[in-house]
Amino acid sequence: MEQQIRELTDRIRELREVCGYTAEQLAEELGIDAMLYRSYETEGLNIPINIIFQIANKFGVDFNELLTGESGKLDTYHVVRKGEGRDTNRCPGYRFKDLAYRYGHKVMQPLLVTLDPSDAVADLITHSGQEFNMVLEGTIKVTFDQKEIILHTGDTIYFNPTHPHGQSCVGDQPAVFLTVIAE
Repeated sequence: MEQQIRELTDRIRELREVCGYTAEQLAEELGIDAMLYRSYETEGLNIPINIIFQIANKFGVDFNELLTGESGKLDTYHVVRKGEGRDTNRCPGYRFKDLAYRYGHKVMQPLLVTLDPSDAVADLITHSGQEFNMVLEGTIKVTFDQKEIILHTGDTIYFNPTHPHGQSCVGDQPAVFLTVIAE
């Protein structure tokens, strides 16, 4: 049990650091005493389940994955609207390290994509892994498994790309988004 708690606190500390937070900053946002929070990370004290849940929600990660360290299969998709979930959804002011996507033991770096309103709609594609799109400017339409999801600046979507999907520009201005494909 002690080893599992240590592994959990290591995952939480790594997540906090990757997202650019000190222990004190995170404790303040969670509304708990900084010394108490620090003891969770350094001494391996049992972290209350509600604190783990708040941390998972704050940084937009899967609760079960944070708790167990095992990646859950993403069966469909998950949309995070600007201002919800992780603070890194703010525009502008993204930090490159915040945009890296952790998949297993690999950190996948993002690819910047610009879509023009005059671009022809591409064929829907499928591939393995998981995909993450973050809209930096404009509006994009993600067509996913016969659904159309409109994303605006600051919105993100995670989805299972084994389903047919594609992205296109919506509106009369170019759209810019980051995509990360974790194979």
